[in-house]
Amino acid sequence: MKLNYLIREPKIILEKNPMLLLLHGYGSNEEDLFSFASELPEEYFVISARAPYDMMYGSYAWYAINFDADENKFSDIPQAQQSRDLIANFIDELVGHYPIDSKKVTLIGFSQGCILSYAVAVSYPEKIQRVVAMSGYFNPEIATENFEQNDFSNLKIFASHGSVDQVVPVEWARKSSPALQELGIDIIYKEYPVGHGVAPQNFFDFKNWLLAN
Repeated sequence: MKLNYLIREPKIILEKNPMLLLLHGYGSNEEDLFSFASELPEEYFVISARAPYDMMYGSYAWYAINFDADENKFSDIPQAQQSRDLIANFIDELVGHYPIDSKKVTLIGFSQGCILSYAVAVSYPEKIQRVVAMSGYFNPEIATENFEQNDFSNLKIFASHGSVDQVVPVEWARKSSPALQELGIDIIYKEYPVGHGVAPQNFFDFKNWLLAN
């Protein structure tokens, strides 16, 4: 396995169990979203991956975010694309290693992990059934070439954002939903009156969405 990860094995054992793969944000680590694990439905493998780039002191990133002389932020797109494929291959490894149902893989991404979740899902929709996309946005530059021609008929997305997010502007998230709908993707988008974080209501809503879909 090329990525470090934490795992909560399912408490309800099926012949093959569905998986929730948690992807943390920039400067965080695999323990962050894993704190949700005990609250997630019991039939899932819950796996929280650590991003590959070490920023020291327990902080990791999926790709670098650089600043230019005018303090404009820009993403290292080639690094982001490498992480996209690292995650896609990691899913294959997990499915090969554990009794995971390959048709029931859900990505739960926060911030940079959300941006990657979108990119993996549109690039490899045959691997991903659902995405919970929190506090991030869809960046088509990170997706594979000609991704628009993929079959998205089985893909469902629950997207959410804090309306006063000071890290990732809410406008970016608002643009993502129509862009993905144009591709024929089934996407729900909700906002919560918080900053760059997961509101309790947001957690409650996505958990209910997982149970319903």
